[in-house]
Amino acid sequence: MPKTYRRANVEISNICNLKCSFCPEVEREKQVMRPETFDQLAAQLAPLVDEVCLHLMGEPLNHPRFSEFIAACARHQLPVNLTTNGLLLQGPRKEWALHPIVRQVNISVHSFEANFGLRDVGPYMERVFQFTREALAQRPDLYINLRLWDLTDPSSLNATNAAIRQHIEEEFHLDLSQLKVDIRRRKNLPLQGRIYLHFDSRFTWPSPSLPPLSRTGFCHGLSNHFGVHADGTVVPCCLDKEAVINLGNIARQSLTEILQSPRAESIRQGFARGERREDLCQRCPFIERFASKARKLAARHPDFS
Repeated sequence: MPKTYRRANVEISNICNLKCSFCPEVEREKQVMRPETFDQLAAQLAPLVDEVCLHLMGEPLNHPRFSEFIAACARHQLPVNLTTNGLLLQGPRKEWALHPIVRQVNISVHSFEANFGLRDVGPYMERVFQFTREALAQRPDLYINLRLWDLTDPSSLNATNAAIRQHIEEEFHLDLSQLKVDIRRRKNLPLQGRIYLHFDSRFTWPSPSLPPLSRTGFCHGLSNHFGVHADGTVVPCCLDKEAVINLGNIARQSLTEILQSPRAESIRQGFARGERREDLCQRCPFIERFASKARKLAARHPDFS
């Protein structure tokens, strides 16, 4: 049977081992999700979502009991999409990341530049490549995205990101010097097997402190994805890092009840009409990427003003 949602972003830890300029600091209490809580959540997620993305804020591999989360997903036959900065991708954690229940691994290699600047990127990239080599040998079905989000402006390809590109060229025997990327058409460049170089531009996270942008807008939040914070709070979108739009908590309600609540339904209906009904959504720059679709939806509902 088709699932209701494409994915759920579940934050098993909001604690990170890095501090990236493009990823704002978590203001909430620093905490990790209990594996027992996740096991109960996974049972509710399995019939609802195609996959669980073990990331919202924080570094999932930083969780001291990471293996128990992968094991729970395997028990509930819940495919995993894992996003990591890659620094901890070694030893037992690496082996669990290669577990058959893991469908995709995204490695944010641009995080190195944001934390270590011009330091030698070679050892870090070798750790990443050790993982990709083992994946090719053990899990040729595993999708791997090497995320290099350095397209903000022409000057953003600094020395460190240029060195990262050079290491990728040498590892996969290709030339990226003439590569021109239009992320509106394609974001992925095949490297080998199911390993891809993933490009994108960086963005500003929504915040109540930002000025309002528009009441017109569209987002996939609550239509194909939603998020769950480490404390069990459910939010409509993976960019609601502080749970400004708190839909409920899985410790007190079932996930289905929360996702069918009046507030959730209002958000869903609003986006279907090209409306941003929540204040945080009206201050979200990322939604601007869907401006064309929002205008078309709003045009179908002239009663909206």
